[in-house]
This record gives sequence, structure tokens and C-alpha cells, in this order.
Amino acid sequence: MDSDDTRRDVDEFVERLAFTAVLKDGTPARIRPIAPKDTERLAEGWKQLSPESRYLRFLQPKPTLSKAELTYRTEIDYFDHFAWAAETIDTPVPPGVGIARYIRDPKDPTVAEVAIAVVDHRQRQGLGRILLQALAEAALENNIDRFRAYVSATNHQVLDTLTMIGAIPGSTQEGAISLELPLPIGAFDKSAMYAALRTVAIDQTQRPRDPRA
Repeated sequence: MDSDDTRRDVDEFVERLAFTAVLKDGTPARIRPIAPKDTERLAEGWKQLSPESRYLRFLQPKPTLSKAELTYRTEIDYFDHFAWAAETIDTPVPPGVGIARYIRDPKDPTVAEVAIAVVDHRQRQGLGRILLQALAEAALENNIDRFRAYVSATNHQVLDTLTMIGAIPGSTQEGAISLELPLPIGAFDKSAMYAALRTVAIDQTQRPRDPRA
């Protein structure tokens, strides 16, 4: 993405969809689509995740994100690959505090892999629920009717929670079980829903398409 016109189009798109939410502790948060300008903020937010949170996201140790991985996560097309970013706006330099992302399955365009990450000190404040609901709405708008999540086969609590709210278990690969969750999701107010999806990993093997506004 090197066109000034394209960057302006993306910036306008991001501003048009942005909205403000209030966390449980009263902190205001701005929720907006992620943009190419967010690479440094994403890298810093990744550092604020605990080693356990990073492991649960990738099912392997992941202390840092490479330049290519940061580009992959910020230069997106907002259709096959969509991500919401959250930043608290109670400080002069708003820090990034959460991401919710889906990536469409190229073999089945009605399914998308989903993952959510919230920095540790902002967890249990309702942000994950807000991000998940916004992501589901974007997915439905873009003709996706199921989310797919990969969960460690040993994580019985998460598997039980997702199954309880309607997720359908699928295949097992390298110690992770795939589950598909039909949209719309009717359990956004249940903390267990977010607690479960926060611990799933998203497939990072797919290549991003050209970003578009």
C-alpha cells in the first residue's frame, strides 16, 4: 500500500466506522478498524500481553511479531480480512489495548477464522465482548455466517464453553481442535463467551489480499 490516495481512502474508512465505548471501570475506549499506521502500536500492544496470553493466541511461544507479521495484520482488505482495534482515550497518547480479527477461509467463503486479544491489564472490563460483537457484525455484513476457532485439545474448559454456546467441534490438527460457531452470536453478555474466544489461535498461513477501503 504505497498510494497516497489509497491511504487517504483507508483513513476515511477507518474514521467513518469508528465508535466510542465505555469499559466497566469507566474508561472510554475508541473502537475502529485497524490501519497500516498501527504497526508500532500493535508491536507495543503485543509486548503488553503476558507470555501465557501470547501462547494461547498462537499455541506456541511468540515473544515478538516480525515486520512481515505486523504488515500482514495492519494492511488488510476489510472484507476477507477484517480487524477492529481498541485504544483507550483517557491519556494524551492513546495506547492500543485490544484487537479482534477474522480471516475468511479461501476454501469456504462463508467461514472465517477468529481471534481476540486484549492486553492483560484491560481484561475483564467488557472490551472483549464489545470487540467480538463488532467483529460478528462486520462478518455478517461481508457474507460470513460462521466463525472458526482453534483450541488446544487440552483446554477442556474452553472447549466445553464453546460447545455449550453452540460451537460445533471439527477436526484435530497438531493438538488443536477446530470449532465452528454460527452467526449471529446470541451470548455477547456472557463473560464465558469472551473468556473462551480470547484463548483461541488464528491461522497465520493465509496470505493477505490487497487492502481496500
